[in-house]
Amino acid sequence: MGVEVLSFGCRLNAAESETMRRHAEAAGRTDLVLVNTCAVTLEAGRQARKAIRAAARANPAARVVVTGCGAQVETAAYAAMPEVAKILGNRRKLDPVAWADPAPERIRLDDVMAPRPDPLPDAAPMQARTRAFLPVQNGCDHRCTFCVIPFGRGNSRSVPAAGVVAQVRALVEAGTREVVLTGVDLTAYGRDLGDSTLGALVRAILRAVPALDRLRLSSIDSVEADPELVAAFAEEARLMPHLHLSLQAGDDLILKRMKRRHGRDDAIRFCAEIRRLRPDAVFGADLIAGFPTETEAQFARSLALVEECGLAQLHVFPYSPRPGTPAARMPQVAAGEIRARAARLREAGAAAFARRLDREVGETRRVLAERGGLGRTEGFLPVRLPEGVEAGALVDLRIAGHDGRELRAA
Repeated sequence: MGVEVLSFGCRLNAAESETMRRHAEAAGRTDLVLVNTCAVTLEAGRQARKAIRAAARANPAARVVVTGCGAQVETAAYAAMPEVAKILGNRRKLDPVAWADPAPERIRLDDVMAPRPDPLPDAAPMQARTRAFLPVQNGCDHRCTFCVIPFGRGNSRSVPAAGVVAQVRALVEAGTREVVLTGVDLTAYGRDLGDSTLGALVRAILRAVPALDRLRLSSIDSVEADPELVAAFAEEARLMPHLHLSLQAGDDLILKRMKRRHGRDDAIRFCAEIRRLRPDAVFGADLIAGFPTETEAQFARSLALVEECGLAQLHVFPYSPRPGTPAARMPQVAAGEIRARAARLREAGAAAFARRLDREVGETRRVLAERGGLGRTEGFLPVRLPEGVEAGALVDLRIAGHDGRELRAA
């Protein structure tokens, strides 16, 4: 056995996991299970601990090293597990020395709020992938009342644009056709650098790396989108027309209690403006069901947001209290009601997704082929490919139908 990686949570975690794998392999580590945890919900932690126990049973000789946001903010829960050989904090996990250093301490954590730069994920693409996730920002300066991630990641830090451009160029030279910019609070990019913005970074990448076929963004906070980023969606054909929005709720009072920076009308206006500039835009969103104090009427406004924003893809999170957060001290919605509201949101999301697939039938779309006979349109809609299309190919395909989950090419 070499190095096995179990990664949970966001795309930033996925990109960091690949970097850690390479550092561990370069250090000659063997019989290692690397678990990169998430702390967004209680369920994320439960799944990670279940996976740790399963990995230890399957590989009793392996050393299990746990890192990530869960390890940083729920250290005691992982330290109590006899299967865990070592816990490595978020500020150490990308440092090659941490994987070569045989230091005996079982728990190695640092202050994530310390104002110093992080080691960054390298630019090597994920194994056998045509799409690469490139972290350009880490941490978060906001303090949403339900969220512990700033305490796992620290305050917002950005990678200087020149370094990002160099990494994108290296990825393209290695055969990557699509790069996805990722971060914890991606639209906060550049604030710590003085005069940079995410929009300026997007422009710089597309100008400096003309061989890049596609540039895509991961989740963004729509109210923080700078004017240059909005304009880029209208003017840059290689910037993909897919936006996943951190909306969380559709009721203004609930948004205020979440300590979000936007209101309901802000979200609706943003989607309308992007759709005006880029009519083929596809929107996804994160929504929380059953936030403390949420009434049925307030939940109904979140449900209505699916139609009013034209959302096609939903990530639904049943609210779970995170110890130490302000929301955990608010009056809680009954667990059964939270589950029921989450199910209703998912049902609305599935129906909206099917309607979006209906609109694609009969159209010709440019599709990036991946492994396993699947590809993605510019709007990130999945397409079942015809025989003979090789991974990495960019092909124009007519959409013949769908099965409610993915499009089918003619």
